[in-house]
Amino acid sequence: MSVIEINFDGIIGPSHNYAGLSLGNLASARNAGAVSHPRAAALQGIEKMRGNIRLGLRQGIFLPQWRPDSAWLARLGVDVGNADPHIRAAAMSASSMWAANAATVSPASDTADGRTHLTIANLVTMPHRSHEWPQTLAQLRVAFSDARAFAVHDPIPAPFGDEGAANHMRLSQSHDQAGVEVFVYGRSGSAFPARQHVEASKAIARIHGLDPARTLFVQQSEEAIAAGAFHNDVVAVANEHILFAHEQAFADKDRFYADLRAALPAVEIVEVPASAVSLSDAIASYLFNAQLVTLPDGAGMALILPTEAQQVPAVWRWLEGMIAGNGPIRRLVPVDVRQSMANGGGPACLRLRVVADPADIDPRFLVDEARLDGIARIVAGYWPERIAPDDLGDTRLIAQIEQSWLTLVDHLQLSGDLSI
Repeated sequence: MSVIEINFDGIIGPSHNYAGLSLGNLASARNAGAVSHPRAAALQGIEKMRGNIRLGLRQGIFLPQWRPDSAWLARLGVDVGNADPHIRAAAMSASSMWAANAATVSPASDTADGRTHLTIANLVTMPHRSHEWPQTLAQLRVAFSDARAFAVHDPIPAPFGDEGAANHMRLSQSHDQAGVEVFVYGRSGSAFPARQHVEASKAIARIHGLDPARTLFVQQSEEAIAAGAFHNDVVAVANEHILFAHEQAFADKDRFYADLRAALPAVEIVEVPASAVSLSDAIASYLFNAQLVTLPDGAGMALILPTEAQQVPAVWRWLEGMIAGNGPIRRLVPVDVRQSMANGGGPACLRLRVVADPADIDPRFLVDEARLDGIARIVAGYWPERIAPDDLGDTRLIAQIEQSWLTLVDHLQLSGDLSI
C-alpha cells in the first residue's frame, strides 16, 4: 500500500465528565459541574469517524485509558475513596480522548533516518493530563511496533511542557512528499499558562532528525491565548500546502508567513480577518479546531467542523463566502461532537494525524464501518448514560467504568498487550 494520511481518533471514555480541570480552556470552565453523558459522547465520536470513512478517508482509533488511575493516586498517597475531590476528578479524567495531544508526529519523508517518528506528549502543565503519557506510550508502542517504519519516543522531560500535535502543523506539496514542520509555542507570562514550551519543540525536532531549513518555530499570539486559544489548533490548521488561520493567531505573522513561503513556495495561506470573524467568535465556534482533509479523487479539500460553527452568524457567513469562491477548501462538513465541545475539544482535538503506510500499522488500531459498529454496540451496552459531579466517588460507577474498559479492550483483542 502507499503512504497516506490516517486520522486516529480517541474513543471517548466511560469516565467522561465535566470537572473544569483545564485552566485557560473557556468551555471547560464554563461547563464545570454540569452533568455529562459518556455514552452519547462516545457515540458522537464514533459517528464522526464513520463520516470520515464515508468521505473516503482512512481511520484509526486509540482506546480510552483505564480510570480511575489508581497508580497515580497511590503515588500521591491516596486512593479514589479518600482523595480530595479535585484529585479524584483528575484521576477519573477522560481527556486522553483528545488524541491531538497524544504525540507529535513527523512522517518518514521529513526525518533523517526515513522512519516515522512519534514523541509522546508529557502534558506536564495540567495535573489531570500529566499522568496520561504512560498509557499513551503503551498504546503507541503496540500500534506502531514495526521498528523498520516507526520510532516511538519517550516524552520530553519536565519542566518543558509539550502538548503534542495540537501545537504542531505540517505543510507539504502532498502528504507523501517532504514537508515543512511548524512548531507553535506560547510565552510565559500570558493571561494563562504557556502549555507548549519552545524548548520542548526544539528537542522534538532534534530527536526526529528534522532538517533545520524546513523546520519553523513560531510564537502563538498572547491575544489568542488570552482569548481562550489554549492550543494553536484552536486558531489555525494546516493540510498539505494550505494554511487556514485566524489573522491574530501568531505573534509575528508577517515573519512566519515569509519564512513559510521561503521554505514551501507552493503554500497557500487562507487567512480569516479579525474584521470578519473576531477571536472570540472563532474560539466560541471552534472554526479552526476542524479537520482540514484532502478528499480522494481530486475533489479538493473539506473542512470537518463542529455544528457550533453554524450557530455563530459571522463565522458561517464567512465560511459560505469562502466556499462560494474558487479557493482550495471546497466543502464544509459539520459534525455533532457537542459532548466533547462542552469540555473544550472539537473535531481536530479528537484526532492524531499519522502519514504512513497502513500496512505497517497494527491492524487492531484501524477501523472500517463494521468495526465501528462493534465498538458502538459495546458503548451502548456498557458506557454510563450520565455522570454528575458527585458521582465520581461512587463505587458502583467506578466498577461500571472499569468493566466498560475491560469489555472494549477484550473486544478489540488488545487485552494481552495493554496492561492496567
